[in-house]
Amino acid sequence: MENLTVIDHPLLKRDLTVLRRDETPHGEFRKKVSDAAAILAYEAMRDFSLSERAIETPLESTTGYEIAEDVMVVPIMRAGLGMVDGFVRYLPEARVGHLGMQRDEETYTPVDYYSNIPEGIAEAHVFVVDPMLATGGSASFAIDHLKAEGGEDFTFACLVAAPEGVRRLDEEHPDVPIVTAGLDRELDENAFIRPGLGDAGDRIFGTRGT
Repeated sequence: MENLTVIDHPLLKRDLTVLRRDETPHGEFRKKVSDAAAILAYEAMRDFSLSERAIETPLESTTGYEIAEDVMVVPIMRAGLGMVDGFVRYLPEARVGHLGMQRDEETYTPVDYYSNIPEGIAEAHVFVVDPMLATGGSASFAIDHLKAEGGEDFTFACLVAAPEGVRRLDEEHPDVPIVTAGLDRELDENAFIRPGLGDAGDRIFGTRGT
């Protein structure tokens, strides 16, 4: 699991605890997904390069800095949509693509149903975001798709990951680092992460139990 980084931050541990709790209502869950994603983004962008520019303060000229990276955020729909606001909180100029995928509940394999990717992916650092990295099937399939679109520079970001998903992504895309808030124990017989946080999409959008 050489490509895996588990972010160790007190605020992230607190937010992940709220997300794990069964009684957390969907409104609070949605907000905490965004907050946790913002911390992941903050840490994942730590090594971004900067470009200098001359600016004027109220008193004199000085040198300022801008992010030199061209950033694109691509959520795996639908649950990944909950992480977008967190990722663009500090970088509002980032472009956002969309990949619609769902899991076949019998084979646990991903099926894509929608794609809308901005131009210029070849020059961008692409954050592929999804709250869960379970089997790794959707993540790997999404990165396959984006590489076929011309993407070359990726980070996969999730809130919780299972060892099985991390291993698969490492094997199939060893060039893609993984950033997460938590590495959980295992997948169960239904390919759900344990202890996990349930179905993130249902909990974000309030469709849980319907």
